[in-house]
Amino acid sequence: MTRILAISGSLRRRSYNRGLLRAAAEHAPEGVEIEILEDLESLAPYNEDREDERPATVEALMARIEDADALLIATPEFNTTMPGQLKHLIDWGSRPYGPDAALYGKPVAVIGASMTDYGAMWAQDHVRKALGIAGARVIDAELSVARAHERFDEQSNLLDEDALEQLEHVVRGLAEHHRALVEA
Repeated sequence: MTRILAISGSLRRRSYNRGLLRAAAEHAPEGVEIEILEDLESLAPYNEDREDERPATVEALMARIEDADALLIATPEFNTTMPGQLKHLIDWGSRPYGPDAALYGKPVAVIGASMTDYGAMWAQDHVRKALGIAGARVIDAELSVARAHERFDEQSNLLDEDALEQLEHVVRGLAEHHRALVEA
């Protein structure tokens, strides 16, 4: 069983990015279990002065990341970049630098949705870059759901079959990447 922790950079209850993660969990292939993180908002802001005595919210989330086989991150786009709370997660997950960091060597796929014509593609690029610098193994798979308000219903359920097919492809690729690392 491949265990994927899914994290939405959006804090809104009915965000399109949470909807993407719910669709991923509902359509996960056999042998893949996706758990959606529900409380990114409680994560303490990154503060280098607190690295030696990390807040409880940080300890709990880093333990969940370490326990997961892989991460699936869905990001909205705020002013052409990632939301601040997602940046805090990456900053905490990169410490201490090197192999002891929660993100180091962790397989990660980054996807996103937005109401724009670009589907959060710039934010996804920024998240991928920051994760790579943190030492994560970011897979080469993309999903940018543009004009999300036309592809989801009012409860943020994904309705678009093409996007769902691409999402399933990303999840399969992430699970295969993890399995290849384990078998190597």
